Amino acid sequence: MDLNRATLLGRLTRDPEVKTTTTGKTVTSFAIATNRVWKNAQGEKQEQSEFHNCVVWGKLADVAGQYLTKGKRLYAEGRIQTRDWTGQDGVKKYRTEIVLDNFIMLDGARGGNTGGSTYKKSSDSVPPPNEPATDELKVEDIPF
Repeated sequence: MDLNRATLLGRLTRDPEVKTTTTGKTVTSFAIATNRVWKNAQGEKQEQSEFHNCVVWGKLADVAGQYLTKGKRLYAEGRIQTRDWTGQDGVKKYRTEIVLDNFIMLDGARGGNTGGSTYKKSSDSVPPPNEPATDELKVEDIPF
């Protein structure tokens, strides 16, 4: 059995970019920054940031485009996917993304720090091939 799962807790680095495919499906992309803090051998505080490209499809993409903004805290779950294409210069390019299944806005839906709002793929949409069905994530299930 294999598992391709990504869980992120961080802040949006930019406002989401919403697009519509030629078939009329909505896709939203944004990046989440996560930080790691530790002390080195000399006891000095060290910090490293990672930036994760995220993609959301369908109705969940509409929600992300409507409610997410730069700087908001977000808990997100999905799968890691790398796509490739050939650029106009003829060079093959790669991009690794987290294709989100659901997310929780930790700063609230409209900005204030009033708790989180959970969003997940709706059950009436058909998931892309090879994508497992997901259950709703509850805040109580987060292990931290």
